[in-house]
Amino acid sequence: MSDAFVRLDHVQHVYGGEGGVLAVEDLTIAVKEGEFAAVVGPSGCGKSTLMKLATGLQFPRAGSVVVGGEKVSKPVKMAGMAFQNPVMLPWRTTLDNVLLPLEIVEPHRSRLRKEKAAYVEKAEALLAQVGLKGFGPRYPWQLSGGMQQRASLCRALIHEPRLLMLDEPFGALDAFTREELWCVIRDLHAAKKFTVILVTHDLREAVFLADRVFCMSARPGRIVAEREVNLPRPRDLDVTFSPEFAEIVHELRGHIREARNVH
Repeated sequence: MSDAFVRLDHVQHVYGGEGGVLAVEDLTIAVKEGEFAAVVGPSGCGKSTLMKLATGLQFPRAGSVVVGGEKVSKPVKMAGMAFQNPVMLPWRTTLDNVLLPLEIVEPHRSRLRKEKAAYVEKAEALLAQVGLKGFGPRYPWQLSGGMQQRASLCRALIHEPRLLMLDEPFGALDAFTREELWCVIRDLHAAKKFTVILVTHDLREAVFLADRVFCMSARPGRIVAEREVNLPRPRDLDVTFSPEFAEIVHELRGHIREARNVH
């Protein structure tokens, strides 16, 4: 795909040097700008490795990684990230946790002191958008797990990244909270049009949120199937009860069953 915003081409990655564990091999994936892509597959298939390679936290043994037209040779500043564990700093308020990337990422870092009021206003607007209006002064320990994960999404988006990487962000939450947060990320993506790569074990989550779902094989991971999700947007949670939705989930489950045996 020539118009790919994120492209991994025939990537191989090994953990532990020579003779180490081969995590991914011949991994090729292309995601368009503004697209919501989900990556699913059996445990240990290299889904999180894909995420680290796409954001420049690690570099491949072979093959190439290109994001926004540039070969990745250092951490990708245009990316925001959210993980299963929100990792909020307990000594900082929720607002100050959200503002944290601005202290690190240029050009915001240089502007933060002078334009603090504008950045605080932006952070508070983001918190309101995810249902945390008025919670900025609270500390992480005063928030539930779902609220911390909402704040973590705000932190990932505060520097207006063009790429949002989500690694099992809702995996530790109960089913109701998880579905609430699907709707939060659905609305944020619709409003801001950033590119998303979601790594998840949850096939319903992948189908509800994504434009395309990529299925990885067992380790060493590579893409073994790709499924367009042609359910109309905006999607309501009711769609998860439709036969069309169930059919796509069932098809993906079949791919994963096969993927466990692909080497």
